[in-house]
Amino acid sequence: MTAKVDFHFVNGTYTTLVVDGLHRAGKGEAVLVEAPPGAGKSSLTVSVSKALTDSDRRLRLPVVTQTNEQADDLVLALRRRHPDLTVARLFGSTGGPSSAMVAAKAAAGSSLVLESDHDSPDVRSARVVVSTARKWEFIRSKQQQNGAMQPYELALIDEAYQMRSDALLGIAGMFERLMCVGDPGQLDPFTTIDDALWKGLKYSPSRTAMGTLRAHHPDLDAHQLPLSWRLPPSAAGIVSTAFYPFSGFAAGTVTAQRELGLGPGGSTPDDAALDLAAAEGWAYVELPEKLTVRTDTEVAARLASLVQRLLTRGAVVVDELHPGGQTLGPDRVAVVAAHNDQVHAVRYALNHVGVDPDSLVVSTANKVQGREYDVVLVWHPLAGRRDATAFHLEAGRMCVMLSRHRQACIVVGRAGADRLLAEFPDSDPVFLDEPEKFPDGWEANSLVLEHLAGFSTGV
Repeated sequence: MTAKVDFHFVNGTYTTLVVDGLHRAGKGEAVLVEAPPGAGKSSLTVSVSKALTDSDRRLRLPVVTQTNEQADDLVLALRRRHPDLTVARLFGSTGGPSSAMVAAKAAAGSSLVLESDHDSPDVRSARVVVSTARKWEFIRSKQQQNGAMQPYELALIDEAYQMRSDALLGIAGMFERLMCVGDPGQLDPFTTIDDALWKGLKYSPSRTAMGTLRAHHPDLDAHQLPLSWRLPPSAAGIVSTAFYPFSGFAAGTVTAQRELGLGPGGSTPDDAALDLAAAEGWAYVELPEKLTVRTDTEVAARLASLVQRLLTRGAVVVDELHPGGQTLGPDRVAVVAAHNDQVHAVRYALNHVGVDPDSLVVSTANKVQGREYDVVLVWHPLAGRRDATAFHLEAGRMCVMLSRHRQACIVVGRAGADRLLAEFPDSDPVFLDEPEKFPDGWEANSLVLEHLAGFSTGV
């Protein structure tokens, strides 16, 4: 089940022998590539798609994504880098294409196919076919009903660690070989039903797809991309240590390449936090210890105040993509929280301080996976809580929150989170044969709090 892949880093881009590995692999084999945040998973998928179709003119390559947004982003990336490649974007029969896809179609003409019917002539003539796992499962079901099941030679699965086991089991029979690319440190897929019945089983439908794949094929080696091009050196160390204890990674850039310049400030606590974040890449605003409701208005107001001050200080971002610098706009700023009601509280607070909440991203960790911004502000999941549940301690959630930024991350919380971690007992049930999760959420959160303590600005 193992196809060996070697990676080389040359002049800022990854070159890979993935194509050779897939060609050597027999039926039922797979290549698994694991990557830290910002390592270039999508770029790798685009490059491999082009290389595979170039190496075999008869090949039609299916690409499986987990969400429609990811499918659209991948199609746009393919269009930017390889406009000569004919790409089909399959969408649901009731939803229709997004506005981004309609605009791309207007510019691309016949080289981009937007279609709901997998068997249409235009889709059959496309070299790369992109859609969600749910759509591919619908296609498989339709083919089985018609008695016309024709497996593809191989497929690429993007963001494979966001895929649930039942989604992979629903489409695995369509493909003879797989290349799976994903980030093992991100949030696991979830289900809203009680899945205790299947806990500990290799084929548990609520397990991650890659967990099931590796449980059935223990000889499947994962190959790690070693660098993050998103995270600055100030962030790569703690994110690697806390959330990737077995593989690890480094920043692909050096400190001198990244700079967040701020205009004249003042002596306010907000200015102090912003100045520290600009200089060190981190700032931890720790409000007084207090048990609060989940929509803590003080935390929401402080996040809004920090955003308002950041946008009024005329911040300029310098990086390897813009060495001459460019103004930091609200579209490159994000506020990330654990709960939807906290998102609404922040949006209300932003309106109160005169900032249009639609001008920036205010969202939950689940919804910003795969995205990146220059500055990210985080509502600490343990702020004001009386308990430390599995949801709030989940390592993947904290990893997403702390790994979206290219320049600086500002965390707003309350004092006492370290004591909560030390005193609150683990009450989660233990299931036989259920693999232990790594990294451990308690340990990861403890390492993060210890790190943030060195950048605390107080109130």
